[in-house]
Amino acid sequence: MTLASALDAHSIDYFRLSPMLIVFGAGVIAVLVEAFAPKQRRYRAQLWLAGGALVAAFVALMFVTASFMADGASVAMSGAVVIDGPALLLQGAVLVVSLGSIAVMGERRLDRVWAPLEVRTAAGERIAVGGSSGDAADADLPADAFTPSGATVPGSPDELVAGRAGAITTEVYPLALLAVGGMMLFGACGDLLTMFIALEVLSLPLYLLCGLARRRRLLSQEASLKYFLLGAFSSAIFLFGASFAYGATGSLSLSAIGDAVAGGELEPAADRTLAVLAVTLLAVGLLFKVGAVPFGSWVPDVYQGAPTPVTALMASATKVAAFGALLRVLHVSFGALEPQWRPALWAVAILTMVVATLMAVTQGDLKRMLAYSSVSHVGFALVGAITMSKDGVAATLFYVCAYALSAFGAFALLSVVRDGAGRESTEIAAWAGLGRRRPLVGAMMSLFLLSFAGIPLTSGFIAKFAVFSAAGDDGAWPLVIVGVLCSAVAAYFYIRVIVAMFFSDPPQDAPEVVTPSLLTSVPIALSAALTLVLGLFPQWLLDLATSAAFYRG
Repeated sequence: MTLASALDAHSIDYFRLSPMLIVFGAGVIAVLVEAFAPKQRRYRAQLWLAGGALVAAFVALMFVTASFMADGASVAMSGAVVIDGPALLLQGAVLVVSLGSIAVMGERRLDRVWAPLEVRTAAGERIAVGGSSGDAADADLPADAFTPSGATVPGSPDELVAGRAGAITTEVYPLALLAVGGMMLFGACGDLLTMFIALEVLSLPLYLLCGLARRRRLLSQEASLKYFLLGAFSSAIFLFGASFAYGATGSLSLSAIGDAVAGGELEPAADRTLAVLAVTLLAVGLLFKVGAVPFGSWVPDVYQGAPTPVTALMASATKVAAFGALLRVLHVSFGALEPQWRPALWAVAILTMVVATLMAVTQGDLKRMLAYSSVSHVGFALVGAITMSKDGVAATLFYVCAYALSAFGAFALLSVVRDGAGRESTEIAAWAGLGRRRPLVGAMMSLFLLSFAGIPLTSGFIAKFAVFSAAGDDGAWPLVIVGVLCSAVAAYFYIRVIVAMFFSDPPQDAPEVVTPSLLTSVPIALSAALTLVLGLFPQWLLDLATSAAFYRG
């Protein structure tokens, strides 16, 4: 190693780390705001701080990208962080969808606090809290998607008192910022130890956020517990795989592991066995995070139980970050072991596409159906991820970016349809006739569903065509055939919703579409517009993904 390369490896390079530092710094400041700011000012302060930090991080990312295009890839923090094409592209996607999710988290027009009902508190005091509808003044009290008091028992008088008093769980904003910072780091890690830390930083806040839903609190807390327990197991498995990688190669650096595996340094059979065990366990930990079958059994329950803004964040940004880490491990560290891990990942991709598609057909709840749809799209993206070529990496990068935009829009749009009690109405039967009563909502949801189905003139069609083309060129025709067949089956349950919205009569207790503020309507509109633009004019993002599909070794 030359002196220049040694200095480069051990430099911190604050400039190229600035997007992540801005988000993490804002998260720390948000914690201080939560601790010291007056309660009545926290909501606006946290919302502006989180939104401003994400915008500032995106602007900084543009400058870092310009520097990358001029000077090439680099490493920082003694090689712990890698700034290359895939990292920058995926960080941009994470910031875009995260900004939309933060905005939807701040929405306070969709839910409402009910009229007074007298109950007895734990201290024996009789007090009026929310109960039944009928009081217009109380119905005007703003409320967001999160419980007013996360530390109380679901449905308890104390929780209802907090809601009646207009309490806001503003700690969701620092939690979300820390999770987004972890997502940005996850796909840019240069060694396995940093990747494990990033995994925990993005996961722990999400465990908490999943249990803070205002409605269906018990379901929300069950989702949080399931996610936490299974996530703890996957993290342990990932760490176990990292230990095997160190035992086989003597390093935790992804590039050093890749050099040792590709350079024939694993001469003893024991070392090669350790390397195979390492990639197996690391892949299991990462496949859990992307939600692949059989490791994604948590996805439907967690997506259904979590607050919808959190579900939108997880279905979009978390998927992008997790695929960034999976691509980096497979292509940088263990590409030379492709003959060993490729058959297993073929099986995982096929199982993910087939099982998730068949399960989605049977769902009557739209939110749960979209959760299984999310799992099936993991299988489609895996088709490109396990294709060991630049075209495969580029196709996967395009796929996860395009899917993230559509997934965010679809889940966010669910939050505006409410039943008579003010709850989100996610039953497919309840959406009957909605497209005729509210054409704009029906049209946008139809656009997202058609994109998921891979119908031409949407981003989903271009994304599937890209990954199937890359896999076909690599000789993975069985994966392509299974993917096309699953896409055809999946079109049934997507079009079923569209038919219900536009060609079925509404039920007697049909839900209403609540007009949101700009915090929700603008992100949904931009998501729909980008889904359509990427279907009509995809070349700019395809070229960007192709130019970014180079990993620094």
